[in-house]
Amino acid sequence: MTPKHNPLSAVYVGSFDPISLGHLDIIRRASNIFEHVTVGIGVNPDKTLLFSAAERMCMCQESVSEFPNVDVRTFDGLTVDFVRQCNSRILLRGVRTLTDMEQEFTMTLANRVLDEEIESVFLMSAERYAHISSSLIKQIAKMARDDVSTRLKDFVQRPIIEALVQKLREQKKSH
Repeated sequence: MTPKHNPLSAVYVGSFDPISLGHLDIIRRASNIFEHVTVGIGVNPDKTLLFSAAERMCMCQESVSEFPNVDVRTFDGLTVDFVRQCNSRILLRGVRTLTDMEQEFTMTLANRVLDEEIESVFLMSAERYAHISSSLIKQIAKMARDDVSTRLKDFVQRPIIEALVQKLREQKKSH
């Protein structure tokens, strides 16, 4: 009998708007634990995002290219359904703070009701990345008056900085 899932694969989901060094640290560590990791970029039409799904996909693919056992996909709908589509039952989550833990606890309970076979596995953020969020990155990029690259180098990879600067210039021109 063929198993319904690969017990050595995990799925790491998020909006990745943009992907940060904290996200990449979780992905790197997960790629050393699991045989295969799928990064799932959530598409939520109700959420206002800076980058389109296609842009986030490109940035994530470029960012994880050094990890041969990691792939990137977009999805919409329920996370538990996406985990199943990836032939996995491990939902990987990164946790930075106690506030994250409270939110993740609630989501884990809801996901367990939706699909009791999906297990959430948590990786604590490395201390140097615990303060990083996509919202903070966007705020710094918008408000920095001087060299944005220098200001963001400890938060995101250089190609992401360039994409942020370009996207913010485009937004400024359209307003």
